Amino acid sequence: MIELEHYLENVRDKNPLVHNITNVVVTNFVANGLYALGASPVMAYAIEEVADMAKIAGALVLNIGTLTSTEVEAMIVAGKSANKHQVPIIFDPVGAGATPYRTETSKRILEEVDVAIVRGNAAEIANLIGEEWLIKGVDAGEVSGDVITLAKKAANELKCVIALTGQADVITNGEKLFVVHNGHPMLTKVTGTGCLLTSVVGAFAAISDDLLTSSVAALVYYGIAAELAAKKVDDKGPGSFQIEFLNQLANVSKAEVNNHSKCEELN
Repeated sequence: MIELEHYLENVRDKNPLVHNITNVVVTNFVANGLYALGASPVMAYAIEEVADMAKIAGALVLNIGTLTSTEVEAMIVAGKSANKHQVPIIFDPVGAGATPYRTETSKRILEEVDVAIVRGNAAEIANLIGEEWLIKGVDAGEVSGDVITLAKKAANELKCVIALTGQADVITNGEKLFVVHNGHPMLTKVTGTGCLLTSVVGAFAAISDDLLTSSVAALVYYGIAAELAAKKVDDKGPGSFQIEFLNQLANVSKAEVNNHSKCEELN
């Protein structure tokens, strides 16, 4: 049994700097969520400074939600700097498969940069490795395939940790595999919760060399915060949930992570 609660304590103690090149829709929410966790967010996009920022960060998060050609070039520059300085890169291929440009851009980033963790839904992960999977806009369609097999295949082909999120989250490095059942449906009603999750995975990766277990810890913590927030607002709606979710990201305790974790390791 892995002691996931210690990862949360370490993030809050070490206050890691997380460099985000993320999409414009979610910037404020992601920054507030990282602050609530106890991490230190920075949003730096200018190609003139991203290399310098990436090399001093604890983790670099690349998110293609509102990608532009200029931003893609900045991601490549930042990614190469992060690789040179041994800073883990977490990649969120938002909407990969929805358009050829998104798919091609995702594959280019994976070819030119050594990514440590990919966090995405089943459709996005599938399209990264040439598997056909239903996708609508930047949202996954119905999950009709075997996500465990998909996650393992992606981890082996891309040579990184895969955090495939959905109704149940599958985290694997191609050998070990964990399934996390924490979370709440209200997360799907607030824009940016997936993007923030990717950055939270980055914060946890910044304080540990064990990227598989740190990813599991991040997803358990995030899911528990959502469960507690949903209980607090009692179905008042997504606006109330969003605010309370930020509160719970700050307030979740080590004991709650330990007591409410719904995580299993599969052989």
